[in-house]
Amino acid sequence: MRRADRLFQIVQILRHRRLTTAQQLAERLEVSVRTVYRDIQDLCLSGIPIEGEAGVGYLLRQEANVPPLMFNEAELEAIQVGIRMVETWGGTELAKAARQALIKVEAVLPARLQDYHSLMFSPDFFIDKQDFRFLDPLRQACRLRQPIEMQYEDAEGQLSARQVHPLAIYFWRGNWTLLSWCLLRADFRNFRVDRIQSLQVLNASFAVTPGQEMSDYIRQVSSQDYC
Repeated sequence: MRRADRLFQIVQILRHRRLTTAQQLAERLEVSVRTVYRDIQDLCLSGIPIEGEAGVGYLLRQEANVPPLMFNEAELEAIQVGIRMVETWGGTELAKAARQALIKVEAVLPARLQDYHSLMFSPDFFIDKQDFRFLDPLRQACRLRQPIEMQYEDAEGQLSARQVHPLAIYFWRGNWTLLSWCLLRADFRNFRVDRIQSLQVLNASFAVTPGQEMSDYIRQVSSQDYC
């Protein structure tokens, strides 16, 4: 990590915590405590309103007036590529949010990065936007833990009615997949989002249930022997 990036990180950590010790900063930044003391001293000398002392901890007295973003080229490119992919594959709400986020990022870039643009793109020439029409309500249902009822068409074209507890949405092999606990099968099931024919988010919430959570599914998959 560049020293400028480390100083920025220190300010961001102190900005979001009440009191932080040098040891906590050192562990977070993977540097020595002595390096943290030196960085804190330099930040104070540059006018950043940090108060505290060694062995007690540090905090910001007020909102620090520091450059909000200090990216290198690789970091900026990662952001640009990620935002382009979200615009193409992320559904209506996230696409709009991605565009707004990029505008905010570009507005505060240093002069040396103002004209930097990644040559990696995510075109939508051959994408059917109908495949993503349920992404927004599914994303909200996962976040709010709302059950859903849906008509689903499998790979053989067979329709079935399902009521599921949506847990997460994954993008892999070019498709969005809904991970859920299926009430019909009493087990985990993955459903391709583009094969959902109709969807209703129920005005309710499902409780945290041991054995039926995303962490349980991950443990289950991780324990399987694929050799």
